[in-house]
Amino acid sequence: MMTMDIDRNATILVVDDEESLCDLVSSALRFAGYTVRTERNGLDALRNVKAATPDLVVLDVNMPELDGFEVCRRLRRDGVQVPVIFLTARDDIDDLRTGFRQGGDDYLTKPFSLEELGLRIEALLRRAGGTPAAARIAIGDLVIDEDAHQVWMGDEEVQLSPTEFRLLRFLALNRGRVMSKGQIVEHVWEYDFDGNYGIVETYVSYLRKKLGDTDGSLVQTVRGFGYVIRNRE
Repeated sequence: MMTMDIDRNATILVVDDEESLCDLVSSALRFAGYTVRTERNGLDALRNVKAATPDLVVLDVNMPELDGFEVCRRLRRDGVQVPVIFLTARDDIDDLRTGFRQGGDDYLTKPFSLEELGLRIEALLRRAGGTPAAARIAIGDLVIDEDAHQVWMGDEEVQLSPTEFRLLRFLALNRGRVMSKGQIVEHVWEYDFDGNYGIVETYVSYLRKKLGDTDGSLVQTVRGFGYVIRNRE
């Protein structure tokens, strides 16, 4: 079976004047393996894009002085065709129509799921040629097909629940990086369990059993912190 590692060398520019949201989005994208640049206003965003065009822009609409719609309009006027995803608190159809007329490619209404943002980014990059058509992650004998939501260990397909798949995918995208239980809960469950992370231990146990990882050599425990996926020695 031919396998292909997903290409996550794309550079993404995140533009939002709300510092906490900008930091949250940029951190999540870095965890997913992207190179991320950030700006806090529209004018700096324009300068950033013109200095070194990113592969995609995540662009807040409601910014002072120069809003996201105007930033996108100016980019398109100047011939810059980088994909743009708008982040907006507006859900009025007229506002959305304005965004698309200014050249936007997609939008998310606040509050939004980081998982959904990631999927929309992948789809846009794929259409733009920034990621392979068949998004597969290969780590030794483990192969994850993101599009088909299928997993193999060697030649055997492994049946996972949706939550097990999200957990495995998150760890695989961050291969070699130790992910804390808090980070895993935030990105897999998107829910605050008030510091009770026993659910992570339970699902890691499920994963290991289904993957035949009885000795924990693939999904490794870092005591007192979390988990990491590494190639078996």
